[in-house]
Amino acid sequence: MDEAQLRSLTPSVLGILVRRGADFAAAEDAVQDALVEAVRVWPASSPRDPKGWLVTAAWRKFLDATRADAARRRREDRLDEEPAPGPAPAVDDTLQLYFLCAHPSLTPSSAVALTLRAVGGLTTRQIAHAYLVPEATMAQRISRAKRTVSDVRFDQPGDVATVLRVLYLVFNEGYSGDIDLAAEAIRLTRQLAAVIDHPEVAGLLALMLLHHARRASRTAPDGSLVPLAEQDRGRWDTGAIAEGVRILQAALARDRLGEYQAQAAVAALHADAPTAGETDWVQIVEWYDELARLTDSPVVRLNRAVAVGEADGPRAGLAELAALDDSLPRYAAVAAYLHERDGDPATAARLYAEAARKAPNLAERDYLTRQAARLNADVPR
Repeated sequence: MDEAQLRSLTPSVLGILVRRGADFAAAEDAVQDALVEAVRVWPASSPRDPKGWLVTAAWRKFLDATRADAARRRREDRLDEEPAPGPAPAVDDTLQLYFLCAHPSLTPSSAVALTLRAVGGLTTRQIAHAYLVPEATMAQRISRAKRTVSDVRFDQPGDVATVLRVLYLVFNEGYSGDIDLAAEAIRLTRQLAAVIDHPEVAGLLALMLLHHARRASRTAPDGSLVPLAEQDRGRWDTGAIAEGVRILQAALARDRLGEYQAQAAVAALHADAPTAGETDWVQIVEWYDELARLTDSPVVRLNRAVAVGEADGPRAGLAELAALDDSLPRYAAVAAYLHERDGDPATAARLYAEAARKAPNLAERDYLTRQAARLNADVPR
């Protein structure tokens, strides 16, 4: 059975898991994990009943994930019931596990992947998306990391930079709406900031607070996505914004700029604008220039193209976009937006439809599909 035939079984397997009581998002994750496992083991031993094998494997994956999440919640509940010893917040075992999984015997990328999977509760698919690699590649990377640390003693905790990267990715997945991990990431980052005096720890906490402050306005009552420019800014959490800006200003004053501080500066500029039209896009482009210098990340350059399009016009943004790899996640969505602003609805509609097919979650897919349908309705036949 080839991969296309394998994936054709996904809807029926997903339906069975949902009928057994799994919620849809968890069932999707379990089925995806089962598909990765099937791609790995079936070439050597193909089952007689592929669908039955997938149902069994996916159900086991779902139960494992449910038990792991329940265990993590029990740890947090026990922590909430215990008084903090002394004036500083106690560092619970979850944060300690983050440091231990970031073991010196692992490369930083492998340590992050292992920690996200083993402690952060993210699926292999979510981690692969964050790293811009195929799911099967990430599954192999995590397996190798597990083998590497299987015989070592966890008495040498990893470095802060690796743990920050894990917390950043956990927050991003929580913020995307697939699973609610954002509050947990903020909780752990607060604990880290209480025991480690480092501007990038402060920068990450500021970044999380500034993004989380907008969360209530990111979706409509029907669950559909609301773009930043259309959000009700009256629903933003001004207390979280003020705290994030205060933490960021103190970090920047130390003159040790890092990527999380630069990202937080972009978020602060969005939060500071009374309306979308008053956003200081010129400053945002300058901060993206700093981010590109610090990270050389293609995703940063993609976001910079959007900012350039706002600051200097859509054609300038499209020129920046042309220098990037069109296989980047959300490339098609950015191109669609810039082409629409440039007065080319036909190209924009086609690109929105393409972006919808590649969307990482249902809410984003629905939003992009509606954008394509809206423009197609206006294009003369």
